[in-house]
Amino acid sequence: MSTYLRWGEIHPRTMLADLAPRRSKGAATYRKELAWREFYADVLFHHPESARADLRREWSAMRYDDPGPAFDAWREGRTGFPVVDAGMRELRATGVMHNRVRMICASFLVKDLHVWWRHGARHFMEWLADGDLASNQHNWQWVAGSGTDAAPYFRVFNPTTQGRKFDPEGNYVRRWVPELAHLPGPTIHEPRSVDGYPAPIVDHAAERHEALARYDEVRARTAAAG
Repeated sequence: MSTYLRWGEIHPRTMLADLAPRRSKGAATYRKELAWREFYADVLFHHPESARADLRREWSAMRYDDPGPAFDAWREGRTGFPVVDAGMRELRATGVMHNRVRMICASFLVKDLHVWWRHGARHFMEWLADGDLASNQHNWQWVAGSGTDAAPYFRVFNPTTQGRKFDPEGNYVRRWVPELAHLPGPTIHEPRSVDGYPAPIVDHAAERHEALARYDEVRARTAAAG
């Protein structure tokens, strides 16, 4: 329903009224997601500068790399990490991407490629059918650790592990990355030398270590400043 909400075809209060008699866990989760949408709208209203800058200003000191060939590979879905590539290709083909895949792709850009979240947020806003400025910018900052939640800076999604967990049979990857369609089951998440498909552009373990080191630099500088 996010696209309909984005373009004002339905009001969140209407959805909450429809959900009111439902007491299932799923209904509770749905209400929570609507609440997050309104929460981020309120954050943006009170902090309009957060559309283009870190809400938590101390994280603006983070060392990021300039977008380059790796950023282009991310945008085009040819990073060599199947679930990331599937998500980015789905986005360009349909304007849609599941929230879990958005988090995986965002984490990969910010914490494996060390590119500032603004570049990824701009790409998403260009292609998403449900691109909502408040939700998009602040969810990117949630992943980057520079937004309303103080914790996620140390959360680095492992794209291979995430793929195996949320796409155990590889059906999602198989749909959007046809070069890997012949690989059986979960082996699709760790392809080896497949013709027409790139090798991983980074070593995830090494980049995770690098990302955490950069975050520690900012934390140490902030602590020293008192």
